[in-house]
Amino acid sequence: MDGVVLEPNYDATERVLALSGIQPELCYQCRKCTSGCPLTFAMDHYPDQIVRYLLLGLEEKVLSSSTIWVCSSCETCTTRCPNEIDIAGLMDYLKQQAHAKGFADARRNLSYAFHKAFLDDIARRGRVFETGLMQRYMLSSGAWKAKLADGTLWDEIRLGVALWHRGRLPLRPRGVRHFAEVRGLFTKPTESNGKTGSSTSSSGLTKE
Repeated sequence: MDGVVLEPNYDATERVLALSGIQPELCYQCRKCTSGCPLTFAMDHYPDQIVRYLLLGLEEKVLSSSTIWVCSSCETCTTRCPNEIDIAGLMDYLKQQAHAKGFADARRNLSYAFHKAFLDDIARRGRVFETGLMQRYMLSSGAWKAKLADGTLWDEIRLGVALWHRGRLPLRPRGVRHFAEVRGLFTKPTESNGKTGSSTSSSGLTKE
């Protein structure tokens, strides 16, 4: 059986460059990003493979990957890259695109569910309200069903009550000073420094 020959397709990488200023095509597959990443055990594709798929034009494969959500933005890959490709920034960009193009589903991707709940909380009041954050995460992801089935939900409720008694889990949210400045981080893409960019948090999601 003849093998499938894949030719480079730079359409996806050209979009990456236009929207983020990152150049994945500089990668020559040394795999230093993958060898230094502490989370490869939880990824379906290694970081160097994600870059390679982009160079081959396999954008849907990349955007549906769990790797981009497992990435914690520790920037070890960016630091180790001999061609100074901002791979952590690339992962943020891919999260943003997966969210915008409908590839991310909170019910099937717990990492995305938490990212979204966290960012929504920041956008709403400028800081995280832990009690409300966990409620939204549990409901949006459906994770409470699994925890209810194995009995761990009650353990977490008891832990929450204990934290509340110790004053470590507030029941009322608080805002921040200069909330408008925080809110400005969640704007839609704008033209900046001659190229199209967008304001995102470390999770890579842009608030619509």
